[in-house]
Amino acid sequence: MSRPPIVKPRALNEGALIAIVAPARPAATELLPVARSYLEQRGYSVVLGEHLFDHHQHYLAGTDTDRAQDLMVAFADPQIEAIICARGGYGSGRLLSLLDYDLVTENPKILVGFSDTTALQLALYHKCGLASFSGALADIDLSRPQPDLLVEESLWLALTNHNALGDLKPHPEHSLRIVQEGSYAAAGPLIPANLAVLCSLIGTPYMPDLKGAILLLEDVGEQPYRLDRMLNQLRLADILGGLHGLVLGEFRDCFEEGDTNPDLEELVLNATVGLDLTVALEFPYGHHARRMVVPLGIAAAIEGDGLRITDSAIT
Repeated sequence: MSRPPIVKPRALNEGALIAIVAPARPAATELLPVARSYLEQRGYSVVLGEHLFDHHQHYLAGTDTDRAQDLMVAFADPQIEAIICARGGYGSGRLLSLLDYDLVTENPKILVGFSDTTALQLALYHKCGLASFSGALADIDLSRPQPDLLVEESLWLALTNHNALGDLKPHPEHSLRIVQEGSYAAAGPLIPANLAVLCSLIGTPYMPDLKGAILLLEDVGEQPYRLDRMLNQLRLADILGGLHGLVLGEFRDCFEEGDTNPDLEELVLNATVGLDLTVALEFPYGHHARRMVVPLGIAAAIEGDGLRITDSAIT
């Protein structure tokens, strides 16, 4: 398994047309208009996917074919410069066999998502080499009365800055907590992912080669034993052993203070025991309002106590 050459989208221009689509759960009728208004106030035009508010099988924004079609229409439209996913939830992985990867390769553009869109973004990275952006959703982040400053600043910097993003720190005092140091430089393409969704791709034709990558993980609502099982799956699949770095973000509602279960540090150190791998905790990426939007597939490095993007994410 090998990676195709990285394909970077073009930077977002002033007044650009942005599409909002729902590859998983439907958009919330009370939230999406707020997100649309926010984008328009920033000077962008907005077009909505045809099936954005549809409900199918209770938790999907229309049938798999409908949701895949909305996504392909957005990639094919030459006027659309960026695609922002409305929500996570579940459903993006059901689209992977329905997408036209040649069309995406010929029409690369900005794709922003988070959580369940891990499946979509990793598949496009594997099949097309498409660099994308993880850490923001229209309904969840852009519909707030005031979007979190960290989300907002990191999002627009990532989509408009032609230079390398450099140090990813919410403020100068913030630092990673290194809990295990490898013997070699922790550098490689950054792969942000939801742990459960990442594991769901193992053994499928849509799982990218993560050898030499820096893997950034997060999750929500998983019991410690389930996290243990998923980390063990990554180890047994020889994914952890091939990494150049492992960074853990936030694992919301996964641990209860005072219980007898292992904490996140113990789980990850058990999973990486004997591996020559740099492991770091406490990066601001996860299911909290305050998180960083980070590029997927772009060169990065764990340097000192920080995570640094060493290449530009857009052209």
